[in-house]
Amino acid sequence: MTDAELEKLKFPIGRFQWVDRLSVKQIKHHAEELKNFPAALEEVILGLKPEDFKKYYRPGGWQIYQLIHHLADSHIHVYIRFKLALNQETPAILDYDQDKWAIMPDALDLNLESSMSILKGVHHRWVALIETLDTKELERQYYHSARDKYYPLSTVLALYAWHGQHHLAHIRNIL
Repeated sequence: MTDAELEKLKFPIGRFQWVDRLSVKQIKHHAEELKNFPAALEEVILGLKPEDFKKYYRPGGWQIYQLIHHLADSHIHVYIRFKLALNQETPAILDYDQDKWAIMPDALDLNLESSMSILKGVHHRWVALIETLDTKELERQYYHSARDKYYPLSTVLALYAWHGQHHLAHIRNIL
């Protein structure tokens, strides 16, 4: 497999393009993507056979069921980070090793009901919160110490709208 082929498997919709500020239209668009994400994921996985969940979306990647558990873990983290940034002045957030989380016993469970419930709940609450924020509040940020980088909430909104679409594309690619 060539580097270009592997890159396409890793990033089927392309790499995330960093943005510091979003227009009101972009904010609404990304909030709508987050709102619709759990239903879009559910629609995609309803078409999968039980054996499909054990497929890897790329060499060296995770199995589909691990990917879905990862989405729940990741989106819980970002929701909490989002709220911390709204309630504290530039909080430093903790990192987590997603690869280690992906092999913990709960992430190896083939039953995806709990992770789907988490995603539905977190996205419902997160979008309800986002819809109350003004552009000034979306300029608030948190500091990711492991990456030595500041994340404005508007960037986080765009990043996680991309993150959901990125992993949906991984799942669609196995069909």
